[in-house]
Amino acid sequence: MASLDILVIALYFIVVMMVGFYYALRKKDSAENYFLAGRSLGWVAIGLSLFATNISSEHFVGLAGYGASRGLAVGNIEWLAIPFLMLLGWFFAPLFLRTKIFTVPEFFGKRFNTASRMYLSSVSIIAYILTKISVSLFAGGLLLKAALGWDMYTSAVVVVVITGVYTIIGGMRAVVYTSVIQAVFLIGGAVVLTVFGLNEAGGLPGLQAKLPPDYFSVFKPVSDPDFPWTGIIFGAPVLAVWYWCTDQYIVQRLLCARDEQAARSGALLTGFLKILPMFILVLPGLIAAALYPGIKGDEAYSSLLTGSLLPAGLKGLVLAGVLAALMSSLAACFISTSTLFTMDFYRYFRPNAPEKELALAGHLATTAMVVIGILWIPLVKLLNSHIYIHLQSIQAYISPPIAAVFLLGVFWKRVNGTGAIWALTIGGFLGALRLALEWLNQTWLFESPIISWFISINFLHFAILLFGVSLLIMVVVSVFGKAPYFPKIKEYILSRGEYSFAVKKGEFFASGLRRNRASRVLSATLLVVLIGLWGIFF
Repeated sequence: MASLDILVIALYFIVVMMVGFYYALRKKDSAENYFLAGRSLGWVAIGLSLFATNISSEHFVGLAGYGASRGLAVGNIEWLAIPFLMLLGWFFAPLFLRTKIFTVPEFFGKRFNTASRMYLSSVSIIAYILTKISVSLFAGGLLLKAALGWDMYTSAVVVVVITGVYTIIGGMRAVVYTSVIQAVFLIGGAVVLTVFGLNEAGGLPGLQAKLPPDYFSVFKPVSDPDFPWTGIIFGAPVLAVWYWCTDQYIVQRLLCARDEQAARSGALLTGFLKILPMFILVLPGLIAAALYPGIKGDEAYSSLLTGSLLPAGLKGLVLAGVLAALMSSLAACFISTSTLFTMDFYRYFRPNAPEKELALAGHLATTAMVVIGILWIPLVKLLNSHIYIHLQSIQAYISPPIAAVFLLGVFWKRVNGTGAIWALTIGGFLGALRLALEWLNQTWLFESPIISWFISINFLHFAILLFGVSLLIMVVVSVFGKAPYFPKIKEYILSRGEYSFAVKKGEFFASGLRRNRASRVLSATLLVVLIGLWGIFF
């Protein structure tokens, strides 16, 4: 790193801290202000913040790493987010906004029962600590060690403390507006590295001459161990419903929208931005494989960053982009976990707590998450690339029951709370069992053909199976149980006619699908672009 690179990185930290502290001075003495930025965000802030929240340091390491090892197929996961962002913006975000919820588990509680709310909130908090924080710090530490020579502990402490300070003080408003700045650094740095790397490799013709042909196809055969086309078409959407439509980590930005139009437009903006990772995060992996034959996957992005590819100054810009991705995701994790704890647990046991008390509880919960993040750092150092790759499949074991319960709950009035909690607990148990058996199988080989099949089935295929089992459980238990009292749940049902928010027939669809012609045009354009890209890289 040259002096100019260090100056660029310092400038990044200064800008982010200034923005964070500026918005920390805004009014935040109520739960709505601290956790949801006063429900006042516009579509640009939502869209950029959502993208920066989604892209973290593990995307830089993992997407480029897979690209270097096997090509573009992993980018399909990024593109598959687009239709589900459209569903979120058109249907689910308006539903959430009209019900005035603070958390998605709160929605589950109102649609089903308290048990499902507590289950989802607990699973989310545990998953954030075990996966999002640890994987982000591990991947960020790999890049910072390669670029700056910092050890894992030093880099993690610096990033966690700086991120934690403005998150604790400023709440959601500070998190969102700093992530807007971070999105600019993230995209700018990644684009710079891709352009210079592609030029060095001789452009796309140069890459195609140096790499196997199957590197440039986004669809793999059914026998592929990682991303078979059957898993991509049928399994990945299950994960996408959970992540984009029910995960508090993502949905909280939409809950901050000033109105439905802002939420919809913000989701569509993120949809357009999700086209980019294939070209600015996966493609650099192919470039690294072409320039440095024999490179290990996890070293792909750091090799491009630390080599002689970039001139002084631009190397610092790219690293600032990596830091931006890491910090925006950590801040989102801190504030989302704080919101879940305060609004789903603390407020449940203290239902009459005043607004200032809830805001204070949020400050303290965020502080606790920062402390946990620091205490977790020694365990992060124990991770290796095998575990890192394995952690990416954990969402396939967590998401299917949640996705099944959510979809049935919002589209069918007959399913009840008993069916929901049975599907969540049995589905969650099966997912946890798969994960536990995978870990045990590393040291203890199972001879049972059933157990071997259960462990070896592709994680995306397993998601399909678990989703189907969860649906079946929920339907059977609900049909043989008592139907929910419709007037109590009608606000939480999304369907045509009399069941749609208890309004006149068709009013929801008239106000949603027909009112905004520009959003419909943008949505159609986005779908056409996506289909065109699939056709090009088929």
